[in-house]
Amino acid sequence: MDAGEILNHVDDVSAEGAELFRCLCRSSPWKWETLRFEVFAHDPAVHADDGADTPDTDTASSASTASTADDGTGTGLRAWTRRPAALRVETTDGRLLFSTTGINDSKGGFYVSATRKSWLLPPHLVTPVYNDINLVRRRPEAAYGEPVFGNGRWSAMLDPVELAGNAPVSFEVPYANVVEILSLAEVNYNGRKALEAVVSPNRTYKPFDPAHPLIGPGRSLVRIDWQTGVCVSAAALDGPDAGSGHTLRILGVDEYMLDDLFVEVSMNLTDVREHIPWPLQPHTA
Repeated sequence: MDAGEILNHVDDVSAEGAELFRCLCRSSPWKWETLRFEVFAHDPAVHADDGADTPDTDTASSASTASTADDGTGTGLRAWTRRPAALRVETTDGRLLFSTTGINDSKGGFYVSATRKSWLLPPHLVTPVYNDINLVRRRPEAAYGEPVFGNGRWSAMLDPVELAGNAPVSFEVPYANVVEILSLAEVNYNGRKALEAVVSPNRTYKPFDPAHPLIGPGRSLVRIDWQTGVCVSAAALDGPDAGSGHTLRILGVDEYMLDDLFVEVSMNLTDVREHIPWPLQPHTA
């Protein structure tokens, strides 16, 4: 089913549209296994130096117009991630910054701790409650958490459940949800379908990383990729942090990724693209 079949209003958010957005925000762990992408951090001070206008909007449509210049201003990184724990991060010019060199290490010591959390299964091994278009309505207890680079915002943008909560609220009344959805629209973002919303946090909003939340204290513009459930864009619209946030460009979904990609120096495979010399020794009689 197309998002556009449900979203009939941009400024007046329907209950069906709000539920669609929240279910999409809960769905990332079941929508992909590997992801290749570029991500850019945006600093409001950079925009101020460049003379850019601070976004000032009351609707998702005008917010989108004000922020379509996703030109990668800020710190750009290229990444490959494979669930549940593999991650490789490079600069956009190919310099390696981070790789998960311990993805095959024994976890014996972890399980000896015998805590309840250590025995939780990865999300892809448990079944959530889906709605009628295969989006997650209620998330089960599982070992959530994406591999992190830098801070917890990295994990939150790959799995933006903090914008929805693990399950619907008991009663759909104002301010009952973790965030209020002020406007909602289906958009095309970097050639991919996404849901765009202007949201503001309520008192129950609990970011994955309190020091680096996805949204600011006022209004924020967020875009959630329809295929993956990843937060591909988030920008504060109000206050001194207006303009801060991130943009993420998805380059590949569910591509095959070998273990060698996630280690700094490959110890297993030969790169057959390179010439392999076969030195010949003279035959001795």
